[in-house]
Amino acid sequence: MRFRSQISQGYRVYAVAGTNTVSFGIDATEADTRGLLGFAVERVDVSEDERYYLQGFKVFPSVVPQPGEGTVVSTHGHPVQSFVWDDFTAKDGRPYQYVFHPLKGKPKKLDRSAQPISIAVKTEPLFSKSEHDIFFNRGVASSQAYARRFGNRKPSELQPAQRRRALEWLSRSLDDAMLKFIAQARSGDTLFGCFYEFRYRPVADALRRALERGVELRLIVDAKLNGGTDADGAALPSFPRDENLQLLEAARIPRECVILREAKPNEIAHNKFMLLARGPGAEPAEVWTGSTNVSEGGIHGQTNVGHWLRNPEVAAHFRAYWDVLAADPGSKGPGDDSRRKNREFRESVERLLTTPAGEAEIPRGTTPIFSPRSGSAVLEMYARLVDEAKSLSCITLAFGIGDSFKELLEDNDAQSHLAFFLLEKEDRPNPQSTKPFVALDARNNVYKAWGSFLKDPIYQWTRETNALTLGLNQHVSYIHSKFLLRDPLGTDPIVVTGSANFSKASTNDNDENMLVIRGDTRVADIYFTEFNRLFNHYYFRSIQEAAREREPAGDRALDDQTLFLAEDDGWIARYGRGSLKRKRVEMLTSMEGFEQG
Repeated sequence: MRFRSQISQGYRVYAVAGTNTVSFGIDATEADTRGLLGFAVERVDVSEDERYYLQGFKVFPSVVPQPGEGTVVSTHGHPVQSFVWDDFTAKDGRPYQYVFHPLKGKPKKLDRSAQPISIAVKTEPLFSKSEHDIFFNRGVASSQAYARRFGNRKPSELQPAQRRRALEWLSRSLDDAMLKFIAQARSGDTLFGCFYEFRYRPVADALRRALERGVELRLIVDAKLNGGTDADGAALPSFPRDENLQLLEAARIPRECVILREAKPNEIAHNKFMLLARGPGAEPAEVWTGSTNVSEGGIHGQTNVGHWLRNPEVAAHFRAYWDVLAADPGSKGPGDDSRRKNREFRESVERLLTTPAGEAEIPRGTTPIFSPRSGSAVLEMYARLVDEAKSLSCITLAFGIGDSFKELLEDNDAQSHLAFFLLEKEDRPNPQSTKPFVALDARNNVYKAWGSFLKDPIYQWTRETNALTLGLNQHVSYIHSKFLLRDPLGTDPIVVTGSANFSKASTNDNDENMLVIRGDTRVADIYFTEFNRLFNHYYFRSIQEAAREREPAGDRALDDQTLFLAEDDGWIARYGRGSLKRKRVEMLTSMEGFEQG
C-alpha cells in the first residue's frame, strides 16, 4: 500500500509498504533545510505496545571517532542523512506510525525543536485470501546481519538450534509458504509438480505426507542424462538428475507418481511450479510458481521469490502446460528426427494460449507465458517493457544483460525514465567476443548493482561472506530471481515474474513459465519494496568493489563522507539535480494511488 503524510513545515513523507519492507521518500522542496543534520526516525507499533527510535550504522565522527565492527546507534542521536530511507525490519500485516524528527544544531547539541512529520503505514499480510501472495527469501547471506548473528559460519557448522535460526533468518518464511501450499491439499485433491531441482528434503517429505492422506501426486522432474567425464577421466554426475532421483527414493515417493523429463538433454526443464487441483474432477484451483528451486540454496541462499496464485483460469492453463510436458516431448537424441520433434513441441506450447506481443495487448489481471517457443517476440516484449516505461523500470538478471535490452536502451539519455538493473555479476566486456561492448550507465539513466560483498572490514562494517562460501550455492551465488517491473509505483503497474532468465535460451529452448500481472498495485508494491531492498543492499557493495579494483593498494575505497555522517548540512548538496540520490527521492515522491497517512 502507498501512503502520504500531511505537510509539516514544508516537509511531506511518502511511503510504499510491502510485507516486511517499507520504503520512504521525503519531499523537502518547500522546507527550510538550512542547518539540517538529518532525521531521527521513531516507530510506533501499537500491536506490540512499543515506541522507539530505529537504529542505524553511520555516526558523527566527533561523537564516535572510531566506531567498531559492532557499533550500532540510535537515529535519536545519529540521524538519517537522507531523503530516502527504508525500514527492513517491519512485520507483515501490521499498522505502524513513523515519526520523522528534523534535527539541526550540532552533533553534540542537537536542536529537536522542529515539528516532526508523522505518517501512518500498514504493511501487507504475508498470507492473505487475495489472488496473490508473494514470498521473498532474505537473499543477503552476504550481509552485516548474517556476520553479526552467525559469525559468517556455514549453517552446517552451527549447533542445531542456531542452525535452525540461521536457516529461518535466511529463508524468511519462503520455505514455510511452500510447505503451506502443499499442506492445504486434502484427500481427493491432486498436486501436480514440475521441478528442475528437487533436492530439499522437507518439501519431498511434505509431498509424501500429502500422498499418505489421500492426495493424488503427479510430479515431473528434470532427469536429463548430461553427465560425462572430466579432464582426468573422473565421472561427472548428471545434474540435477542424480540428486533428484536420490531424494525421490529417500522420501519414498513411488515411481508411478513421477515422470522423468529426459528429452532434449542439452536443454533444461527449468520450471519450479506446483498446481493444486480440487476434488475427484481435479479442477485446477491454485498455482505455486516463481524462481525458487526445491533446494537448500534456492530457499536459503541466492535471491528468490515464491508466488502463490489463486486463480482457477490461470491454473487451468498451467494444467494444460503440465499435460504437454507429461509426454516428455522433444528430441530424445541424435538421429531422432530432432528438428521436427522439437518444432512440434514448441508449437504445442504456443497453441496453449495467445501471448501478448506488447504492452498494449497485455490485459488487466494475470497472463501466463510458457516456453519453449519459437522466435524472439516474447523476449523483445520484455525488453520494450523495460525501455518504454513512463517513469521507472526494474529488472533482475541472473545471467547478464541480453542484447535485446541493450539495443533498446542504448539510445536513452539522462532525461529518459529511470531504470534499475540488479545483476549476478558486473556487466563487463567479454574478451572472447568480437562484438562491440555496449555499456548502459547513468548516461542512459540506467543504474546497476551486482552480487558482491565486503571482503574486508571498513570502519564499523565487518567482513562478510557469501552463499558460495556458506556452501548454499555453486553457480549463482547472489541474484537468482527473475522479475521485471514496469512503472511499479503508478496506477497501472506491470509485473513479470517466474522461472525464465530473460534470455534466448529461456525463451526458445528451456521449459519455463512466467506470469505477466497488470494493474495489481498490491503485487507491484511487494515486488518493488523487495527489489528496492536488494538493490540498495548490493549497490553499496558494488560501488565498494569497483572502487577497490580501481585503487587496490588504498587503505579505504570509500571516503569519510560516505562512511560517516556529515557534521553540517553539506550532505544535502549530494541531492543536486541529476544525481541518483535526487532521482530516487523523486521516484518515491511521484508515486500514485496513495492513501492519506
